[in-house]
Amino acid sequence: MKKVEAIIRPFKLEDVKVALVEAGIIGMTVSEVRGFGRQKGQVERYRGSEFTVEFLQKLKIEVVIESDRVEDVVKAIGDAARTGEIGDGKIFISPIESVVRIRTGDRDSIAL
Repeated sequence: MKKVEAIIRPFKLEDVKVALVEAGIIGMTVSEVRGFGRQKGQVERYRGSEFTVEFLQKLKIEVVIESDRVEDVVKAIGDAARTGEIGDGKIFISPIESVVRIRTGDRDSIAL
């Protein structure tokens, strides 16, 4: 099993959700996060003054899937979240040792 974490622009959430549902993913976790990458924030103007917003609003989507579905999920997220501009985000893939469904005690693939 693998955990796919994607950091995306907030306005791309609906596109990514639709792409994942079409790819057969039935569950995901979404968190609001803040951060910066190469763009190192952005300069904003407020009442004539310039200031730098160092931490930009992003969303983190987490999905745990079978290992053989990783490439399909990564492609679905990448295609749906891409704008072609700096700041589109990143996708991280990590191994998952085990999963337990709390309600039933089911483990691993059955728990997904």
